[in-house]
Amino acid sequence: MDARTDELKREGLEAQMLTLGRRAREAARTLATAPSAQKNDALRAMSRNLYGTLPIILDANKLDVEAAKRSGMAASFVDRLTLDRDRVNAIGQGLEAIAGLDDPIGAKIAAWDRPNGLNIERVRTPLGVVGVIYESRPNVTADAGALCLKAGNAVILRGGSDSLNSAQAIHSALEMGLRDAGLPNDAIQLVPVRDREAVGMMLTGLDGAIDVIVPRGGRSLVERVQNEARVPVFAHLEGICHIYVDEAADLDMAVDVIENAKMRRTGICGAAECVLIHEAVAETHAPAIVARLQERGCEVRGDDAIAQRASGVVPASEADWGKEFLDTIIAMKIVHDMDEAMNHIAFYGSSHTEAIITEDAAAAERFLKTVDSAIVMHNASTQFADGGEFGMGAEIGIATGRMHARGPVGVEQLTSFRYVVRGSGQTRP
Repeated sequence: MDARTDELKREGLEAQMLTLGRRAREAARTLATAPSAQKNDALRAMSRNLYGTLPIILDANKLDVEAAKRSGMAASFVDRLTLDRDRVNAIGQGLEAIAGLDDPIGAKIAAWDRPNGLNIERVRTPLGVVGVIYESRPNVTADAGALCLKAGNAVILRGGSDSLNSAQAIHSALEMGLRDAGLPNDAIQLVPVRDREAVGMMLTGLDGAIDVIVPRGGRSLVERVQNEARVPVFAHLEGICHIYVDEAADLDMAVDVIENAKMRRTGICGAAECVLIHEAVAETHAPAIVARLQERGCEVRGDDAIAQRASGVVPASEADWGKEFLDTIIAMKIVHDMDEAMNHIAFYGSSHTEAIITEDAAAAERFLKTVDSAIVMHNASTQFADGGEFGMGAEIGIATGRMHARGPVGVEQLTSFRYVVRGSGQTRP
């Protein structure tokens, strides 16, 4: 392709992307005042259409999965990409759950009266247009579209090139739901091309059309978004989740929770990647935890203290601390006390999710108050780091920053607010 042809191609893509942005902005104005019942009708119609087009969705997903396997994609990413009847049903159930949530738009966050008689309210409003850039997970197409709709936002979705067939099939069901409820098709738009330049164009904001970007994918994607975006970003770089086994940890609980946290699904951001064990229980807890993980086919990369207490342990390198494996591999270390564990988490963690296993209530409270991550847990699997499990219906992702949204990004996190002031003729002296 010569330079001129390449330039024409880019101009065509840029025009297409700017059109998506303009249409999204127009749809956002309609959604901002759409009644709750109409939005909920659309969500339930989307769910029905998803079930009704199940064979089409599975056929499309089969194309993506076969292509991913041919390209040598890692098993954890193939798992994220794969849909079956149960997973599609779960997507549909998620849409129905979002329909059942309270509508945040117009809700009063606070209200007060001033001495001069002014009444002031802080009320929730939509963000406007959300751009969601994601990889491998076709379910994000429905989750993101539905959450943005519920919060009165238009959304532009850019799925991974490896999941485009699946995303298009799911998006078709969402469009049908919008039409059934009388809402504009442009409320949920999907970038229809695999060209990576489309991502860069979204990061510029599409001439002011996009108000916020939500990336959901691997480190390279999120780093690119954070480095290049000219609009605000809700993001987490990695899910390096730790579990600290305290000296007062129940052995059976520790074994069960860690097994689930690592092995339930190894390819999700809430999967545990590192276990830290208090030296006071190392003799009893470390061998049992290692053995259970190894029985499940998990490779344990441990420090010398772990290797001395359990067989088959692979020596851990410095690179293993602070690594998001997303695979059947976990790092493990003996620590002197909770302070060492929390220092390790602060240095190597990604501020995503950390858990403590202990029967000591005071130790648990200290951990929960001190560890500065978006989600902190006591005696629970890190795999609960999920908006659906938090009762949010679904989530677009986990935000680990400290501005606006933190933790699961659900309906409320996809809103802003404004002040409504009511008076009776007051003037300012």
